[in-house]
Parts: sequence; structure tokens; C-alpha cells
Amino acid sequence: MKIRHMTDTDLRGKRVLIREDLNVPVKDGVISSDARIRAALPTIRYALDQHAQVFILSHLGRPKEGEFDEKLSLQPVAARLSELLGKPVPLRRDWLDGWSAAPGSAVLCETCAS
Repeated sequence: MKIRHMTDTDLRGKRVLIREDLNVPVKDGVISSDARIRAALPTIRYALDQHAQVFILSHLGRPKEGEFDEKLSLQPVAARLSELLGKPVPLRRDWLDGWSAAPGSAVLCETCAS
């Protein structure tokens, strides 16, 4: 069985969901190591370069199911992704009701873990 890779698919105009491990160490809102974010960049950039609508799912720490904890917010990750990609990566907290992104842009969805 041949495994299909993202690079085997035409992503133009498509919605692409990327689940990344962006669980980086954060203390007082400051990321002490962005290695996991940097490791995710090639995948995210590829989808952006293909003009896909990119939705990134991740989490920080171990949030309690159904409870938002500001200390575990992905806001510092969204800010760092924006810096590294050179374009805004907004953080969406309420994303289950549906929304979209412009082609060639990315959105980070707030903590999804249980």
C-alpha cells in the first residue's frame, strides 16, 4: 500500500487541517524553546505556499476537559508562529461553530486535548 503524502496532493483552494505538537515550554507567557514550532514550519509553509486555508490544532500542557485555562493558552505560540512565518497567525478560541481563513493564511486553534 502506497502512503499518500501531503506533497502528493494539490492543496490550492483546499482547507488543510494540521495537527502539530506545539506543546512548547512557556513560563510567564515567554517561550523558552521554540524547537517544536520550528520543526512544524516546513509542513505549514508547504500548505501556505500552495494557497491552502491552513487550520493548525495543538495544545499546551494538560488542560482539564471542558475548562479553559489562560495559563495554557496557545497565544505565545501564535505570536511566535507569526514571527517565524512573517505573516499573522491569529488564535481562535471558539472555533467549533465554523469559520474560514483566506487562501494562503493560517489560523491556530486554541487548546485541543483531553
